[in-house]
Amino acid sequence: MAKKREGDGAARLSDAELLRLGRWNTPTIYNGWEQITRRDSAKECFNPEETRDFCPEMGPMCGYAVTLVVGPSRRGPIQEQPGAWLDFFKYLAGVPGRKVVVCQDLDKPDFVGTFCGEVTAGIYRALGCIGAVIDGAVRDLDEVKAVGFKVLASRLCIGHAQAWPLRWDCPVEVFGRQVRPGDLIHADKHGFMAIPAEDQPGLLDAAAFMDGNELDTVIAAGRASAGRTRDEIVAALADASARFNAAVAKKFGRRGEW
Repeated sequence: MAKKREGDGAARLSDAELLRLGRWNTPTIYNGWEQITRRDSAKECFNPEETRDFCPEMGPMCGYAVTLVVGPSRRGPIQEQPGAWLDFFKYLAGVPGRKVVVCQDLDKPDFVGTFCGEVTAGIYRALGCIGAVIDGAVRDLDEVKAVGFKVLASRLCIGHAQAWPLRWDCPVEVFGRQVRPGDLIHADKHGFMAIPAEDQPGLLDAAAFMDGNELDTVIAAGRASAGRTRDEIVAALADASARFNAAVAKKFGRRGEW
């Protein structure tokens, strides 16, 4: 059952619903999302720049965005905001539910270090964060994985961060995509989606429907080739495509992609 997000009145999916969404890969979530959104599904809500999943064996992650901007690599921000890290951790602790840290690194592309390593990953995990999307670097990868913290980032690095938290709980831009606090993050080795509040309530039902519809029609037809001629395979695919599109039209009032 959807709950209200504290402070903004928007619907928040339950942990059980987030776990169910996490059973599918991110392209499957996209298939469901494009049926229910009014946004441009060819351009919005996913990363246009390439990212890398450094923990693919952990599977997809699904949680709500908590946002952070760090940098640049100089001592000034440390002197100006000496308690910024602790203030940011207090912010994390105050946000309920399954969370994904989404961090914009202003040092991009000249990364000096990373805000995510063994120590910080353990802190984030303790504060209810299941992973991070960082348009910077990550280090201590084995130790980060050991605490069960999934990371999508640009690359690995050796140095710790010389940067500092500048602001949080604000819009950020990572891998060419703007992410707002409370966006639903779904991420895996393919990339990530940042799904706005208006598209979240129907997402689980739409993803489940599209997955089942593909399995019942075009996937089944494409794999049932044994003993068939090429003409028979094409005919079976044409029939499956028609059934797939009819099911999408009945469910969502729009034509499917087949």
